[in-house]
Amino acid sequence: MARRIPSLSALRAFEAAARLRSFKQAADELAVTATAVSHRIRALEDDIGCRLFVRKTRAVDLTSEGRSLYSAVREGFDTIASGVERLRQRARPLVRLSTTPAFAAKWLVPRLADLQARHPNIDVHVHASNRPVDLNAGAIDIAIRYGQGRYEGMKSTLLLQDRFAPVASPTLGVVTVADLQRRTLIHFDWEQRLPVDLTWASWARAAQLPDLNTEAGIRYSDESHAIQAAVAGQGVALLSLVLIQQELQLGVLESRLEPVLDALAYYIVRPERSLHDDAASSVEAWLIEQASFV
Repeated sequence: MARRIPSLSALRAFEAAARLRSFKQAADELAVTATAVSHRIRALEDDIGCRLFVRKTRAVDLTSEGRSLYSAVREGFDTIASGVERLRQRARPLVRLSTTPAFAAKWLVPRLADLQARHPNIDVHVHASNRPVDLNAGAIDIAIRYGQGRYEGMKSTLLLQDRFAPVASPTLGVVTVADLQRRTLIHFDWEQRLPVDLTWASWARAAQLPDLNTEAGIRYSDESHAIQAAVAGQGVALLSLVLIQQELQLGVLESRLEPVLDALAYYIVRPERSLHDDAASSVEAWLIEQASFV
């Protein structure tokens, strides 16, 4: 059975006039004349068979019938607006990006405002975890992984080559090995086993310092906490030079000791299903561009 619903233009004029209590203000909102609003509401009253407004000199008030209709129309318009907004949000491309907490905090997040400015219609959800996600499961479109670039069944693109070096706050004055031996060493735990040794023990061997006590010091479970501890002057940390670019540029950390250890690299990894996704490709291109500035 077909619904007997008044014209949408009449209902829009009624809703605006009822909400604003003014035909003139309703006309301004709808970009029509006050006379047009008045005619539409008069036609609506004739169609329904009752008065909806009490007309006054400079304003209008709703009758009891008008209040009843306004409640129904407002609820209907709110439902329509909510449904349209949900569809608009679904229509926006979404790129789900997974990376480590340290890389997200120190490298990715400070640059995301640029991505939003470049691609305001792309929504990005960042998933930060030290445990690699299953890219074949479909929950992630792009991953930034720390490794050697070999990921079976995936497209991987080199993003940033990493190196590790001893760093400290300038306030500690760590310039020579003798200075290092008088300072606390800062460690952090790798959650996953790496194919290269990026610990103080490895650095001491490369520096030919067999007497350096590489087990002593402060230990953190998270890499970003070790960075914060170094900035705070708690000691000397062996850290990723990729992740502390900003601290080095600002002068809150400095790297004065040799050697610098070759480390792994950050790779953009994408599953086959996302390779034809324009939004994911735009995010990948942006990541590569940002890395080129380093």
